[in-house]
Amino acid sequence: QVQLVESGGDVVQTGGSLRLSCAASGDTVRPYCMAWFRRAPGKEREGVGIIGGSGGTAYADSAKGRFTISRDNAENTLYLQMNSLSPADTAMYYCAAGRMTACYSASWRQGLSFGYWGQGTQVTVSS
Repeated sequence: QVQLVESGGDVVQTGGSLRLSCAASGDTVRPYCMAWFRRAPGKEREGVGIIGGSGGTAYADSAKGRFTISRDNAENTLYLQMNSLSPADTAMYYCAAGRMTACYSASWRQGLSFGYWGQGTQVTVSS
């Protein structure tokens, strides 16, 4: 069992940056595929980015070039550095953990391969 707690959400102006953290407990995250998802008001949940055990990453098109996902296995923590934020990035952001095979799934963005989820942290980007 893995428990995940996100933090770092805030209100930020367009063009600003935020760094989200996801602290894991209950088990080491080393063998897990880790990911960030988000859900904007009135929209479906969408995958933002994933990171495998060796640090390999993949991103949604909306995140490429602006967001960076990283993990510190020693600290059992996942991060999401977000730059050049726009109002379209306003959403509740969730971290998730799943079997490492999830990182090789073409449908990872649907989130079905992730069994552990945090409660979310709110990011609001003002115009």
